[in-house]
Amino acid sequence: MQEELNEFERNKVWHLEPKPKGKKVIGMKWVFRNKLDEHGTIVRNKAKLVVKGYNQQEGIDFDETFAPVARLEAIRILVFVEQPPGFENLKFLNHVFKLDKALYGLKKAPRAWYERLSKFLLKNDFKRGKVDKTLFLKSRGTDLLVI
Repeated sequence: MQEELNEFERNKVWHLEPKPKGKKVIGMKWVFRNKLDEHGTIVRNKAKLVVKGYNQQEGIDFDETFAPVARLEAIRILVFVEQPPGFENLKFLNHVFKLDKALYGLKKAPRAWYERLSKFLLKNDFKRGKVDKTLFLKSRGTDLLVI
């Protein structure tokens, strides 16, 4: 769990601030998974902190459905989440995290993933499809890679 929180800090996913009056705060939960090797032996325990996205309500926590054609400058994530269970800051119990980036479980997480993936592909010489903007192509000689 600490490893996951260290990643959030390194990637500047959120920042702690006083709970805003009149704003709904979305809960968080830990999801645990065992990673197995090819023989089915547990090689690592993985903890992932996710937002309880099922608590979001239309018009309150989000106001649009992900569509890859949305203009990125129109996207604003103004979401507040509880402090992670078991890792609350005892000096700031009345504080919450304001998300600066999307987390798993958020309704806007697919948009954030698409944005990250498309930037990576374009930076690595893929071309975006002209008709379908979610199609990426890269050719080298007679080889064609389609994503």
